[in-house]
Amino acid sequence: MVKEIERHGITVVHMCTVVPISLTVGANRILPTVAIPYPLGDPSLAPAEEKELRRKLVKKALDALCTDVEGQTVF
Repeated sequence: MVKEIERHGITVVHMCTVVPISLTVGANRILPTVAIPYPLGDPSLAPAEEKELRRKLVKKALDALCTDVEGQTVF
């Protein structure tokens, strides 16, 4: 789906837990996340810490959106 969205001119960051799969499907901007059951969080953290973790991941994704890439790039 990532490649189809980009084919229409919309930049996408694929946030994923298994980077090799993203590489296989051809995503250009790949951002590794936390873990398979909780890609954008960690329930073992205190609520404030988990919120900060999520903020950092979203900030990285926004930075990746603003970065020109040549081919597949893991951030």
